[in-house]
Amino acid sequence: MTSNTLTDREALYCLCHVPGFGGVTIRGLKDTFGTYLSAWRVKPQELQKSGVLTERRAEVFQESRKHESAWRKEFADLAQKNIRVIAECDPDYPTRFLPYKDRPAALFVKGSLPENEVPSVAIVGARACTEYGKEAAGFYAGELANAGVNIISGMAAGVDGYAHRGAIERGKPTYAVLGCGVNVCYPRENYKIFHAMEENGGILSEFVPGTRPVAMNFPMRNRIISALADAVIIIEAREKSGSLITADFALEQGKEVFALPGRANDPLSGGCNRLIQGGANMLLSPSDVLEFLGMKYERKLTIHKFSQNRLAKNENLVYASVDSRPRYLEEIAALCGLSVTECMEALLKLELAGLVFGTGNQYYKKAE
Repeated sequence: MTSNTLTDREALYCLCHVPGFGGVTIRGLKDTFGTYLSAWRVKPQELQKSGVLTERRAEVFQESRKHESAWRKEFADLAQKNIRVIAECDPDYPTRFLPYKDRPAALFVKGSLPENEVPSVAIVGARACTEYGKEAAGFYAGELANAGVNIISGMAAGVDGYAHRGAIERGKPTYAVLGCGVNVCYPRENYKIFHAMEENGGILSEFVPGTRPVAMNFPMRNRIISALADAVIIIEAREKSGSLITADFALEQGKEVFALPGRANDPLSGGCNRLIQGGANMLLSPSDVLEFLGMKYERKLTIHKFSQNRLAKNENLVYASVDSRPRYLEEIAALCGLSVTECMEALLKLELAGLVFGTGNQYYKKAE
């Protein structure tokens, strides 16, 4: 049963529903009128006099207030759907958001939020990724999660989904930032991931529950992904990929960007290679990211019964060139007669198989 008295939290929920209202606008209204409730109930004359909204936006606002009853009913049903509303004044609002003027006024959450004191890394990339991208996303997410890092992504098809899986398969939490409501599983192919994160990790969005996944929402979503992370990893991206929007936000926010290199003639590596050319960190081993975070990479090796005749030609060449002492990437490539890119791809396969180990700074050795 909904009370006749509108609460400040309900007013915030209503403000989040107004078309075109984001964190900056809602914060401006609250700062001007004192509370979310006062902002929602402000008289048209006072609103016009304040100059907070343009005439057109004020009209949209007035029209939206007709939906108060329906939105209050929605708000009352959130707890039953296990959805929490986290306002920026709440103690569990992510402190990583606080430096940014465009931070959300509220977050809608299923499950939990990443703990502020735990290092976080975002992993994003192409939807139509290759096997190389799938394996890399799962591998890096799993290794970083195992080291105690929160894995953040956007639950999109391709790289995002494989990154979430990499953490889930290790029994570690992972967090998805959606470009739709937190009660909307998009894409449907990720429904198992979606439900797994409700139990171990979380799903969050700045969009009110029920919001459909429309194209304009995803660039907005990307800024939240990067803001939640201490570093951002790009795994496979075309030169005009949406993943590069996340990288741009990360750079604007002062975050460290890592990119997985690929073949020069591979369109799906064009964006990553261009990022590296522009100064992003080349991602060659989980230790690269962990060293940046001030953490040590202690890989928990899985014993694989591999024989050399099961390895592809390049992997055999590389494995034969790796020693029990750390050897530099370019030295390995020279010994194999391969390009650095070909050598890196083979090393990733070997590392996934538990046969070699990256010690950091582009040095590799055989796993003991």
